[in-house]
Amino acid sequence: MRHAPRTTYQPTTHEERPLRPLLTAVPPPPDSDLLTELVQLRAQNTQLALALETRAVIDQARGMVMALAPCTGDRAWDLLVGVSQHCNIKLRMVAAALVATTEDQTLPADIQRELRRALRRLHAADRP
Repeated sequence: MRHAPRTTYQPTTHEERPLRPLLTAVPPPPDSDLLTELVQLRAQNTQLALALETRAVIDQARGMVMALAPCTGDRAWDLLVGVSQHCNIKLRMVAAALVATTEDQTLPADIQRELRRALRRLHAADRP
């Protein structure tokens, strides 16, 4: 049995063989509804991430108010929202400032003043 003579592999060069372009992906034309939805979803995702981040601090502040007052969680929430609105400061910032007092931080004067007022109103509403 005779074997065919072995040939060595000789790669062809670019000059010998013309290059053909590979398949290229062409993006579809933009769909304005899809782009609008994407922008809305990204904004919502950012808002949800921030809410998750600040939720723990707000819950801690609610617990502090519930211990100070004492009151229900809903009333503590309303009190913190009222302080936020009267001081024109985001709720998460009011909560963070209140929680920071546990680490020997001083509560800003405007938040302190409004928190005192809100606690007085809360106590007055509970009296017969």
